[in-house]
Amino acid sequence: MSENNRVYNVLIVGVGGQGIILASDVLGRVAAAYGYDVKKNEIHGMAQRGGSVSSHIRFGKSVSSPIITLGEADVLLSFEQIETIRYFPFLSEKGKVILNDQKILPPAVFTGKQDYPPDVVQKIKEKVPDAVVVDGISVAQKMGNPRVLNVIFLGILSKYLDIPADVYEKVLKESLKPKLVDVNLKAFHEGRSLAAA
Repeated sequence: MSENNRVYNVLIVGVGGQGIILASDVLGRVAAAYGYDVKKNEIHGMAQRGGSVSSHIRFGKSVSSPIITLGEADVLLSFEQIETIRYFPFLSEKGKVILNDQKILPPAVFTGKQDYPPDVVQKIKEKVPDAVVVDGISVAQKMGNPRVLNVIFLGILSKYLDIPADVYEKVLKESLKPKLVDVNLKAFHEGRSLAAA
């Protein structure tokens, strides 16, 4: 474990059904396995129907609150374009954005009450020029399992945190059914290689 007193603030956002809660659970277990104090908080807005979901994960030598305050997130990991914009105020000045390049239309867009804003990724890159943008759906489909999307992004995220890859591997092996371990480990390492690229 790192000896400094730093607290890491990771905000994972998206919509219901994208595996956000599983991703945050795994990250929390990884941080705890590495010896960090971990606090987590989740907000489910109509999660089953594609509503907004966010998970705050804070870890360090000593963490008092599970809530990331505005301007405090070191990493904003977003599984959907508009959710990135929605949670921008939480990002610190030097914060990192990792984005799954996907649009999931909210109900108001389906019913014609609102339009999905244009050029969302461009707006994100104007604010955070080094944002990591990955078409996660395509990567997961190439791996033959769209459900590994969240683990691909855990792999990307792992490149920006100071916890060794083998800790993630151990937790994934412990957290998943045996038949799902191999594909998820491959997905994790695919994410790491995407981050390196």
